[in-house]
Amino acid sequence: MIRSQRRIAQWMMALLAMVMLCGAARADEEIAVIVAQDMPDFRLSAAILRDIYLKKIFINEHGQDYIPLNLPAGHVLRRAFSLALFNKNARELQNYWNQRYFHGITPPYVLASPQAVVEFVAKTPGAIGYVPPCDLDSGVKQVLSIPVPPSQQKAVEKLCPSPAAAANSIAPE
Repeated sequence: MIRSQRRIAQWMMALLAMVMLCGAARADEEIAVIVAQDMPDFRLSAAILRDIYLKKIFINEHGQDYIPLNLPAGHVLRRAFSLALFNKNARELQNYWNQRYFHGITPPYVLASPQAVVEFVAKTPGAIGYVPPCDLDSGVKQVLSIPVPPSQQKAVEKLCPSPAAAANSIAPE
């Protein structure tokens, strides 16, 4: 009897640990979609974000132009963002923009780094961007979290090293 109770308790503890691990999203498993901190009542879904980035939606409900921002084509986070949001690689998206260009529609602006995206979004009405959660600051607010595709998680996790990993990378004096 005691043996079966002990086994049940062990199973319960293992189940509880699995639930806790699955329920806690790590920062390196998400992409933070941001707008300026003072943007009023901004609600966003992945479908609307997709249309903003594909320039099918140009203005918000307040009549303000959207200014979607991208990171450079080779940036790890841009690859993850493109796969997660559009389920397309860079070549497929380039074909899309080549077609749109002939209709007078240009792709989103490209900024050099997540820090540049945060700075631009904080100061520019209507700007919307994506960054690793570790780059968030008080000038912006996160309005959507996009899961990083499993194939991109190893590369993206290097953008926001965990405190333990950062401590291990510091050389002793």
